[in-house]
Amino acid sequence: MAAIANPSTIAVESNLNASNYGRDPFSSSDPEVESFTTPLTSDITDYKVENGRRYHAYKKGSYYYPNDQQEIERLDIMHKMIEVSLGGKLHRAPIGKGSQRILDIGTGTGSWAIEIVKVIRVNSSIEASIQILGNDLSPIQPHWVPPNVRFEVDDAEADWTYSQKFDYIHCRCMGNAIYNWPRLVQQCFEFTKPGCWTEFVDLDFEYTSPDGSLTPKHAIKIFNSEFLRASRAANVEPCPGPRLEGWAKEAGFIDLHHEKIVLPIGTWPADKHLKKVGAWNKLQISSGLEAFTYALFTRKLGYSVKEVEVVCSKIRAELQDPAIHSMIHL
Repeated sequence: MAAIANPSTIAVESNLNASNYGRDPFSSSDPEVESFTTPLTSDITDYKVENGRRYHAYKKGSYYYPNDQQEIERLDIMHKMIEVSLGGKLHRAPIGKGSQRILDIGTGTGSWAIEIVKVIRVNSSIEASIQILGNDLSPIQPHWVPPNVRFEVDDAEADWTYSQKFDYIHCRCMGNAIYNWPRLVQQCFEFTKPGCWTEFVDLDFEYTSPDGSLTPKHAIKIFNSEFLRASRAANVEPCPGPRLEGWAKEAGFIDLHHEKIVLPIGTWPADKHLKKVGAWNKLQISSGLEAFTYALFTRKLGYSVKEVEVVCSKIRAELQDPAIHSMIHL
């Protein structure tokens, strides 16, 4: 992918105002965007319901985001957002014909695991031997999947007991899901075949702006600060992205490649690619505010549900303001 411009030099779209900001061609009204909010079939089990949201049953309470239909839809929006940010690609590592055994950690809805089958360019005789395993605390993946894709309920932080190593391990967007990142990265190293690849893709969830338009007084920034505080009070890391390279080096990985990618929040950039990424990011954040806050803020910060709802309402209002040029990084 071509290098992303330095955040301080991102040009802002000049023809935006509050009346047209929500109707941008790449906003949630776009048919392509709407198609990714279509509900997916999931395997329903006996989950805990708290504040109107459904949470995982396996390793109950260890993960603070819900697993209900609304969250399933958000996860697929996020999947699309990351794909767009990577220039339409699902991976950066040079995987190919030799990658016959693949692990997708924290597979979520399973979209990446299902779609990567189509991406790997192999001949038909080898394709049949590809095995893709996705694990997650919640069995929310679709019932009908390609025959060489399998999902299992598992905790990625438990001791790995796989009988064979993997040609490629994929670990994406596990911020706020992992309690011991160095150990997870170490297990990835130990279960990656020599000469093969592990790829980590994760966020720096610290909200910034390239021009100072996002200030500490904005509801978005206040939420972000409280979110980071609640996450760390729960002993999970909300911003693993900047630390992944160091953890990988400590685990023993070599030939490291590190990228930092801008994810605007909203369609304020003038650049068409960043504008499209921002539309998807704004959509997934807006649809996920309650998912991010209900459990964390009520359990760890003592917020009432009403207080959380007020926070979310203020954030949604500011997300419609084209004068606020906020962003995070991948």
